[in-house]
Amino acid sequence: MQIVILKNAAEVAAYGADIFEKQLNRKAESVLGLATGSTPVALYQNLIEKNRCGDISFKDAVTFNLDEYLGLEGTHPQSYRFFMNEQLFNHVDINKDHTHVPPGNAKNPVEACQEYEAQIAAAGGIDVQLLGIGRNGHIGFNEPSSGLTSRTRVKTLTKETIDDNARFFSADEYQPHLSITMGIGTILDAKKVVLLATGENKAEAVKATVEGPLTASCPASALQLHRDAVIVIDEAAASKLDNIEFYKHIEAENQKLQAHLASL
Repeated sequence: MQIVILKNAAEVAAYGADIFEKQLNRKAESVLGLATGSTPVALYQNLIEKNRCGDISFKDAVTFNLDEYLGLEGTHPQSYRFFMNEQLFNHVDINKDHTHVPPGNAKNPVEACQEYEAQIAAAGGIDVQLLGIGRNGHIGFNEPSSGLTSRTRVKTLTKETIDDNARFFSADEYQPHLSITMGIGTILDAKKVVLLATGENKAEAVKATVEGPLTASCPASALQLHRDAVIVIDEAAASKLDNIEFYKHIEAENQKLQAHLASL
């Protein structure tokens, strides 16, 4: 794991956006794994601006989102398809036919999950997968007890996740308790994984992910197995880590190495 500790949420978003910029400029037809939630929004704003300035293009890119609520049409304001359109796709030069979100309205959700896995494989696999993290350590909608080799499937949401997301739904509005999500095994197949976390409320989950045991009780701890996982966090999210100064020292040395390699 590469642990990057920055001052604040704005720096976290900018660092994450730079990773995606380098990927798109290295490979225009990149396959990008995307996430919803409050943390990625600032990263998407950075990418929109980079696209507007001509620094990057999405016209040849393909995207796959982590998850979607089961039972919501893509036009529903609380659906993740709607979120992605509003927060990114409507504002960049991407072909929406090349953007994929699990179908929340699928007549046969089990078959839809299998088809989603097949689509990812047919695209050549995900080059860079973006992740957020829940307070209980979930990634995507892989809640605690999720299998560490699981694939895209229907998942029941925990009460904690339902309560956390209730703020997005009005009191009289239907709030789904089921989802379709990429599995942890699917996520680990990505060539690179970038997890963003900000705020003190994510500090316990970050500590369990980075310094805790590998366990289904903290799904994000599976990233310890990944060959190229970057954990980008602000000071508040890093506040419960035991080895903060060590991680900062390693990252400083990494930056020196990258600068040296760039000068060759």
